[in-house]
Amino acid sequence: MSSLFTRVFATAFTLCLGSSSFAHVVLQDPAAAAHTSYRATFRVGHGCDLEATTSIRVTIPAGFNGAQPMPKAGWSLSTKVGPLKTPYESHGKKYTEGVLEITWTANGPDNALPTDYYDEFVVRGTTPGKPGPVWFKVLQSCAKGANDWAEVPASGTSTKGLKSPAALLEVLDVQSSDAHAH
Repeated sequence: MSSLFTRVFATAFTLCLGSSSFAHVVLQDPAAAAHTSYRATFRVGHGCDLEATTSIRVTIPAGFNGAQPMPKAGWSLSTKVGPLKTPYESHGKKYTEGVLEITWTANGPDNALPTDYYDEFVVRGTTPGKPGPVWFKVLQSCAKGANDWAEVPASGTSTKGLKSPAALLEVLDVQSSDAHAH
């Protein structure tokens, strides 16, 4: 387990050095082991220009299975369910449909996220079995305007030069004796 922790920590630290933590929507933990349970915590560091954030929509990438959003006080929660690109099995059951999008919407202006504050939106799921980058596209809507954090590099994981990068999760090829996906 110590080797797993060291590899995940080293990768997460390296990925954080290359990004400004609150310049855009980012994941709290930017690296995770393949085919394990993962708590995706999306950090929203500012609004749209000077406007408060009124909704956050996360597109669930292919291979991130069993997505379950965490409710947020003062925000309504909705999901879009549809056919999966690649069906999967969990606990002996085959899944051909799953959560494709999750949207949190502020229940009025008093619940909106002011641009001077940050907050987090959480989804739990299972990481893909194949190592590599996984990109979560996030649409941040505000009282006026929106930020579409959806840009993905043509290759690799560097977001340098991208104006509105998607949130990156680096899925690692590490083995853990106690890894059990849920």
